[in-house]
Amino acid sequence: MTQKNEQSDNPITALAKSIAEGSLIEARGVMQAMHPAEIADTLEALPPAQRTVLWDLVGPEIDGDVLLEVHDEVRDQLVEEMDIDELRAATEQLDIDDKADFVQGLPEKLTYDVLAGMDRQDRARLEQLLEYPENSAGGLMNLDTITVREDVTLLVVHRYLQRRGEIPEHTDRLWVVDRYGHYRGELSLRRLLTNPPGTLVVDVTRTDRDPIEVTASATEVARQFEDYDLVSAPVVDENNILLGRVTVDDVVDVIRDEAEQSVMSMAGLNQEADTFAPIVRSARRRAVWLGVNLLTALLASWVIAQFESTLDRVVTLAVLMSVVPSMGGIAGSQTLTLVIRGQALGHLNRSNQQALLIRELGVGLLNGLGWAVIVCVCVTLWLGDPKIGLILGFALMVNLLVAAWAGMMLPIVMKRLGIDPALAGGVALTTVTDVVGLLAFLGLASWLL
Repeated sequence: MTQKNEQSDNPITALAKSIAEGSLIEARGVMQAMHPAEIADTLEALPPAQRTVLWDLVGPEIDGDVLLEVHDEVRDQLVEEMDIDELRAATEQLDIDDKADFVQGLPEKLTYDVLAGMDRQDRARLEQLLEYPENSAGGLMNLDTITVREDVTLLVVHRYLQRRGEIPEHTDRLWVVDRYGHYRGELSLRRLLTNPPGTLVVDVTRTDRDPIEVTASATEVARQFEDYDLVSAPVVDENNILLGRVTVDDVVDVIRDEAEQSVMSMAGLNQEADTFAPIVRSARRRAVWLGVNLLTALLASWVIAQFESTLDRVVTLAVLMSVVPSMGGIAGSQTLTLVIRGQALGHLNRSNQQALLIRELGVGLLNGLGWAVIVCVCVTLWLGDPKIGLILGFALMVNLLVAAWAGMMLPIVMKRLGIDPALAGGVALTTVTDVVGLLAFLGLASWLL
């Protein structure tokens, strides 16, 4: 009963149910109480036909906010149903950095049409943001900043803020610049409010934190926000000129996207993909990944075929053959995940790679010895053949060592080659552990039996 009530109270579930039942008046009422992000989640959770019905119910005043929240593929579908006037109206209520995010996802022709409908000042600011890659500090930054000079008093700053009447969202500090716009430091609102009004800005300016370079990657920006618990951070160019600021709401989006990408990449998928994408398109995308895995499986099968005569003589080997590759794959994936995480967090570099490799080989050797003894004893008691138990145990130890080495080195090499380890590391690791495991087990069996 409790679960049923929780489901009925969920606005996303209620809205999806209303759309499915054709109760559009009820759906509109539910939607009025929802945040644009919740509406976006519902759009992504609906099949295309029902999605179109819901999109027609969304008010034009929140079109832009909803489009910002959905994934790229769903956004493309929704944009196709809008004319240029609707697109311009959708961007009018957005902040300048959100406009940049929105426009970057549009086709080139639509981007030009949307820009043409803006006033000169907004268009110039937007074009400035569009100069930077989407996954850089420049692509994340907001141009709405409050700057103060270091030679004025806090009373002057306070009066200036009162005359403004409002401050941009997520403003927890002001940026101190010189007369030429060079970044000098930051003045937190806490210091502004708790120090005597006659205090000079320079006397309470914090200068021990470096600004973010405009070319810094989004991952590096997210790491700084995490390390220093930031709400906002200044962005400067190569001449230390203050260009804008990055705020925590944009960084949260970066962290979420990277987390989704890491999970989806392991299956060869894109985090921007539509859950209800057309069958043919989805099949084509997955076919590439399946093809790569088929090649690795055929390679393992070819290795097995080289020991066909051994398997014919000792049928028991076929029963145990999958144990070594399976254990190696699990052990290797543990090291692989650890290394990829270290790369993402910036914990892994040239200075500590060797130390981590030695550690992982030590872990692999210890686990290999322990499980080799256990497997050897179990197989001997089960089959009554200690020789097969010894072969399986030794092959297992060898493969766990190789798995630790491969799990460590593959992501390092891939990153240097510009390949995403999260995407290709699992397949490469499986190939190594399967081939080495089978070679070690069947090779030893052919030699000793």
